[in-house]
Amino acid sequence: MSRLRADLTLLLAAMIWGSTFVVQKLAFLDEDGAAAPAVPEDGALGPLAFTGIRFLLGALVVLPLALRETGRAPAPAQPVDRLGFVLCGVLLFTGSITQQVGIIGTSVTNAGFLTALYVPLVPILGLFLLKRRPHWAVWPGVLGCMIGTWFLNGGDLTAVSDGDLWVMAGAVFWALHVICVGTFVGRSGRALTLACTQFATVGAIGLTAALLLEQPSWSAVSAAWFEIAWAGALSVGVAFTLQVIGQRGAHPADAAIILSSEMVFAAISGAVVLGERLHPDQYLGAALILGSILAVEALPYLRRPRTA
Repeated sequence: MSRLRADLTLLLAAMIWGSTFVVQKLAFLDEDGAAAPAVPEDGALGPLAFTGIRFLLGALVVLPLALRETGRAPAPAQPVDRLGFVLCGVLLFTGSITQQVGIIGTSVTNAGFLTALYVPLVPILGLFLLKRRPHWAVWPGVLGCMIGTWFLNGGDLTAVSDGDLWVMAGAVFWALHVICVGTFVGRSGRALTLACTQFATVGAIGLTAALLLEQPSWSAVSAAWFEIAWAGALSVGVAFTLQVIGQRGAHPADAAIILSSEMVFAAISGAVVLGERLHPDQYLGAALILGSILAVEALPYLRRPRTA
């Protein structure tokens, strides 16, 4: 695959992920456009059911590729790797459900940019958990993200909504998930098998919890079929596969910059579909977060000497 085609493949994945923030919001709006409660009424579709169903659907999309990868592997996966795949799923579930609850209570734009805070958190958590010293760009990047978050909420900490806090909490689990995936993909070399296993784990946890705590009706689930199909088949299944394919042919710095555009597509989708608008100080906050994340992701690669 040429570098241009790889970059375009990654761009398509970022577009799907960014637009999915709107879909996740639409799934929990009533007929009058008001947000549904995070704790659903009996029979209503709740965050647990939505998350569980969409990830099971994503697992089914990736399953044929995972089976093909397993068939070509020289040896079966080690038990510790299988447990690691499940652990990745537990972290993915926690990040996904906190994000979904948060999206109900905040704007799509805020959710997109605040979710991206996981990027500078990855090297910081890696320092404490794996004793890996981060690149110097992480520290000004973290400061830029903090200042950007302040501006994104209008320069007033009291304006931070419960939804914003849920999304920021989710960013911590997204960061832990990235570290876990990196560890076990490196050990096993089975990216697609890990993906399918973690998606199935999220689906199993989400549906089990939904049946116990939410008890959604079939009519509520079928009413959100489009949102579930988009967030499951496209966002979880197709976009992840595009990422895996694209990153095989893209320069790491290209991949970092292109995948970071997810938050920009979230803001564009929120403006087009939901009519969300930012104030000037919020634009400044969004720009600070985006610039800081690009610096954290791209500078370590851009400063490396190029090989022939």
